[in-house]
Amino acid sequence: MQHPDRFYPVVDSIAWVKRLTALGVGTVQLRAKDLDYPQAVALMREALAITDGTGTQLVVNDYWQAAIDAGAKHLHLGQEDLAQADVKAIRRANLTLGLSTHDDTELETALKHAPDYIALGPIFPTTLKVMRFGPQGIPRITEWKRRVGEIPLVAIGGIKLEQAKEIFEAGADSIAVVSDVTQAKDPDARVNAWLRTFKHAA
Repeated sequence: MQHPDRFYPVVDSIAWVKRLTALGVGTVQLRAKDLDYPQAVALMREALAITDGTGTQLVVNDYWQAAIDAGAKHLHLGQEDLAQADVKAIRRANLTLGLSTHDDTELETALKHAPDYIALGPIFPTTLKVMRFGPQGIPRITEWKRRVGEIPLVAIGGIKLEQAKEIFEAGADSIAVVSDVTQAKDPDARVNAWLRTFKHAA
């Protein structure tokens, strides 16, 4: 299985993890904020219990020590979290590692850690998260892919299904999706539309 899958939803609750796993999504990132260590471990163990034995890979956002202790297999870090993380410990625990990037300096920092994938964002304006960086635009995807080479590139930020073809043609290997699923009138139908798109493309 490709990691992450071409369709890569990012959600903030156990309910969403359960829902997306039931729909057959291949990769789901759990991004829950403001948890202390015990809360993070408990949340991850619950999420891992849902995805265990299914075709869904759970990616944990931010809480690297809790991810190790909970037995997670996949981790995603932003640059601030990366600066405080013990990457050697993460690698010793055999977790895959995805890293966020927004500018040249962050990309250089990420590449030094030989990540399993690199994320670039936000591609388009997004209202879900206060960003220090403006929209990257589609041409930036092509530039980033040229620079990261064989490392999978994940595009994130304001992307809708209707834009997926253009995003992939620009060089992205995967699209991380938040609002196009979580704010959809019919989330299940939207997820299935994403999944059908890739099934037909294959």
